[in-house]
Amino acid sequence: MAQSKSKWVQFSAFATVPLVLVLGNSMLVPVLPDMAKHMKLSELQSSLVITLFSVSAGLFIPFIGYLSDRMRRKAVIVPALALYGAAGIMAGMAAVWDSYPLLIAMRSVQGLAAAGTSPIAMALVGDMYKDGEESEALGLIEASNGAGKVISPIIGSLLGLWSWYAPFFAFPFFCAGSLIAVIFLIKEPKQKEKPLPFKKYIVEIKAIYAKNLAWLLTAYAAGALGLFILFGVLFYLSDMLEKPPYSIDGVAKGGLLAIPLLGLVLTAYTTGRLIKNKKKLMRKLMLIGLSVIVLSLSAAAIWHSNLIALISFVTISSIGTGLLLPCLNTMITGCAERAFRGTITSFYSSLRFLGVAAGPPLFSFIAGKSVTMLFIILVILSAASLWLVFRFIHPGAQTTNSG
Repeated sequence: MAQSKSKWVQFSAFATVPLVLVLGNSMLVPVLPDMAKHMKLSELQSSLVITLFSVSAGLFIPFIGYLSDRMRRKAVIVPALALYGAAGIMAGMAAVWDSYPLLIAMRSVQGLAAAGTSPIAMALVGDMYKDGEESEALGLIEASNGAGKVISPIIGSLLGLWSWYAPFFAFPFFCAGSLIAVIFLIKEPKQKEKPLPFKKYIVEIKAIYAKNLAWLLTAYAAGALGLFILFGVLFYLSDMLEKPPYSIDGVAKGGLLAIPLLGLVLTAYTTGRLIKNKKKLMRKLMLIGLSVIVLSLSAAAIWHSNLIALISFVTISSIGTGLLLPCLNTMITGCAERAFRGTITSFYSSLRFLGVAAGPPLFSFIAGKSVTMLFIILVILSAASLWLVFRFIHPGAQTTNSG
């Protein structure tokens, strides 16, 4: 009983890391229009506050993943969380001082720090747990990530009622809570072996990719596509809600956007608890999840002008994503030994970040041409991912290192 309690305490500490990762970005979205007004920024300039964060994180994740393979994971996560919060305070001061260059610089630093948080926490979960416990923890991390996306627009909107720059200063408090939880509640096992020499490490990494290239690239692409679609569709839905005849904004809009994300959270958590180390079940759930995405987006292509129908189909698509992501997380995290796990999972996390960053601008551009065409393109991409998963991901496809 005590061991089970200790496990859930550590699981809860792990869950705070993706939560603050999301809050540090998504909580700012509701105040971007006010920020642009007060700082006299163009739409492009204000969007860079979000985009540069994601791009910076995506670019630095592989490098920081490599560092985490060379040292203890917490030695990366703890300073990253501290820098994340400190840069958040400076970003808030830049907003108060009306200094856009400093604001952008600090958001880039926050992105760099974010690269050492949730992606490395995933690798640490793989170090500490196996089979059912690993998938359960990773499912909780994915659910926490989704929960952050549910509450962050609402928190951002509420804080924005007080002051448009209040979310910048609120975030470091959340970050401090996660930092304390990671330091005191997560007991990282000691590294049994010394890090390999750099040349030997590169040889081994190449060997892992040589053996697993087809299914790993398929898994990386499926994860990035899932988040690209999720965030792109939510961005389109957010824009649709603000325009006539709906004109829904603020907390009410955040509540409506929370509906699809709630579907993702509940499904991801349940999937993580179910799959354990059952590779056949993982493959089946990934195929079901992608099929659900294809069918729901096909329906959205037809009925996208009806708000209730669109929210319903987006929610169903999010449920499909909730089936897909925990399976991908577990397979990718478990495919390599501890000495290489940081790098293998970091490339996956990097593509997820870039998928999130690419969604809103590409959706905005394509929707400006034709909303129907937008959903047709998404259906084609999802169907292609479904075929690739069917073709390349199957029980026995995964091997570990080159030995």
